[in-house]
Parts: sequence; C-alpha cells; structure tokens
Amino acid sequence: MILAYHVTLSAYGFWLPNDPRGSWSSQVRSQELRSFGPATKTSDRHSLAGRKHNVLARQSAKAALRRKPVVFTGRQALVVASGLAAGAEAAGCSIYACAILPQHVHLVIGRHRYDIEQLINLLKGAATRQLTAEGLHPFADLPYASGRLPSPWARCCWRKYLRYPAEVRHAITYVQQNPLKDGKRPQRWRFVKTFEDRAPAGQPLNRD
Repeated sequence: MILAYHVTLSAYGFWLPNDPRGSWSSQVRSQELRSFGPATKTSDRHSLAGRKHNVLARQSAKAALRRKPVVFTGRQALVVASGLAAGAEAAGCSIYACAILPQHVHLVIGRHRYDIEQLINLLKGAATRQLTAEGLHPFADLPYASGRLPSPWARCCWRKYLRYPAEVRHAITYVQQNPLKDGKRPQRWRFVKTFEDRAPAGQPLNRD
C-alpha cells in the first residue's frame, strides 16, 4: 500500500531529457537538444545527482536551450510556496515536507485519490498561476505567439512511491535537510502537515 510519494519538480533547464546521468524522459522533444543525443531514460528511483558524468557535455546542452534555465529568486520561491499551498488546499492533499531550491522543488506528498501525475500537474499549475498573477513568471517577457507563457517547469518529474512509515520519515528528513546541503537555511512552510503513522481504516500498518 502506498502511503506517500517523494517528488522532485525540476525547473526548466535544470535536468535535461538527455542528461548523461540519466533522466525520467522517454524522448527529446526540443529540436535544440537532439544533437546532444537521445533521451537517457532510466527506471532508477533513487537520486542520480551524484553519478559521475560529462559535465561539459551537460553544460553545452543547457547552453543550446531556447531559453535560459530557470533559477528562482528568493521572492519567486515564496510565490511558488504560496501556489503550492493553494494547489494542495484545492486538491485536499497533504504535503509532509517541502524544500524549494533555486532550480528544483522537493515534496513529500500523502497518498491521494488522484494519480500522482495528475496531482503533480495540479501543483505545478497552481505555482505557475501564482507566479503569473504576481508578475514574477520567469518567462513573462518571452511569450509564445499566442500570448501564452512557456512553462517554468520541466515536463517530466522524478517520483518515488513510499510504502512504509520508515520510508516516509526518511524522505521527510531528506527533504528537510536538502536546503542545508545547498548552503541555505532550513525551510518551514505553514502548509506542511505532520506525518502520522496511521493507515486508512481496514488497512494494516507495516512499520518495517
């Protein structure tokens, strides 16, 4: 039984579909990136950030992007948090941990009636709308011909299914410590809820 999900939302340009360390994309849609190789889809569910790779190749691919990679400012991060809070409230989902970094967001999200992919799209959409409403969308000056703004988020995301309380607690600790690894202060968000080791009625609780 799935209790929660550990999700990483990448900002545009942070993790490319043909990243030499692997990616969660099955194809390279951007014409600019295709010359740097096919998608490097992997089924691994642990972090790939520490894998050895060709840094110059990765940087060259990023330089070829149509738009510069998104790097959220501190103010934009606060707006993203407001959007995530609004999205979580609208969906009725529980967020047990949240860390908003300049180029990606870590979340631990409780099991929900929506598929996790649907829930992720809802949360990303809520954050994007908040950025737009407050005039802080990273691509506000780069609209498409239709007037619509490009998404500040990568199309795909990383997610891991958490089936046991110990896994959920480990993921929560990982997310809480992530800003510290980046040299930033701990983050405490009002919309983050406390995880309780309780299974839904009629479901056994495995504490291993």
